[in-house]
Amino acid sequence: MKIKRIVGGNLESNGYVIYDKEQGECYIIDPGYNGEKFLKLMGDLGLMLKGILLTHHHYDHVGGVDKIKGETGCSVYIHSADGDLYKKQADVLLENGDNLLLGKEEIKVIHTPGHTRGSVCFYSDQSKLAFTGDTIFNVDLGRTDLSDGSPSDMEYSIRDIINLWSNEITIYPGHGDSCNMKYVRKYNQEFLDITN
Repeated sequence: MKIKRIVGGNLESNGYVIYDKEQGECYIIDPGYNGEKFLKLMGDLGLMLKGILLTHHHYDHVGGVDKIKGETGCSVYIHSADGDLYKKQADVLLENGDNLLLGKEEIKVIHTPGHTRGSVCFYSDQSKLAFTGDTIFNVDLGRTDLSDGSPSDMEYSIRDIINLWSNEITIYPGHGDSCNMKYVRKYNQEFLDITN
């Protein structure tokens, strides 16, 4: 899996184009802004879009969807628990444990509620990585004080799911830089407060 990050907006949200060079296909994850930038990158790389994957429904992660969907007609994927709060029509409602294919690589949908009810991570065992949205960042965790956030759900997601990931797993969050879980276990105090 190859990864290109596009940062946009005043909240500096990360969107990603993940692609399989051999098959020439890609997914876009969380295009919060600048749909045209994602389209241009896909065009420059000669990629065919399989769909848009959303980690959650917040505007700074979905703002570029309309432009991309309008140009490509692609499907939009979001977890069923965020489906009602997503202001537009999702094509595919995801559930925990669903698998998506990028080339021959399996991407697993892991439901990690806390920031929103339907927050998910997109996890690849083959590439040893996870796109974590606003669940976990390099040095802190996502907010749980917004309308459908839940501190207890976040604790569950961190303690019983993400804490089980090995040190070699690299996280690609919705804001800020990527890092591996070894770094998280050393520098992410909010993570440590829950897991220790």
